[in-house]
Amino acid sequence: MKTAVPCYYHLDVEVSPERVGQVRRILAAHLRFWDLEDLVEPVCDGTEMLLQAIDEHATDKNTSIEMWWNGQHLITAIGENDHALRPDQELRDCLTRIAAMSDGWGCCATSTGSKIIWFSQRARAGQRVPLVPKAPAPTLREGLDTPREAAVAALAGHAGLHEPVLEEAR
Repeated sequence: MKTAVPCYYHLDVEVSPERVGQVRRILAAHLRFWDLEDLVEPVCDGTEMLLQAIDEHATDKNTSIEMWWNGQHLITAIGENDHALRPDQELRDCLTRIAAMSDGWGCCATSTGSKIIWFSQRARAGQRVPLVPKAPAPTLREGLDTPREAAVAALAGHAGLHEPVLEEAR
């Protein structure tokens, strides 16, 4: 069963071809620990695509990866520090694939000039946190006593039953 307890994970990494596989295994382990086995493949695939693109195009390979789980959505954000890297040019193919495989994505710049690329995955129907059913609200204008709390004579009078019927039921 999935928990609605928010989860957060942060990883700083210097991107290199051999580190991409290590990061994939680390993120997969955290997702399994959070009981999000079905999100391992799409999240790790998207992260791996971004890290490979950063390794190929960026001069500053220092990257931060963050994951947030809120009970229904998992948001993965990759922050890179290369001021010269243009996501709209060098990362266009990667972002197109991420847009196709995720439920939402975006890119924003920080005040320091670095960029954050994020994407989200929604837990599917079988993975949602079970909702706690609410007690139904009464629809009658006056509240009625529950049968176990009311005396038998009160129930008979309320239901319009005659006294002889109650005597036979005893």
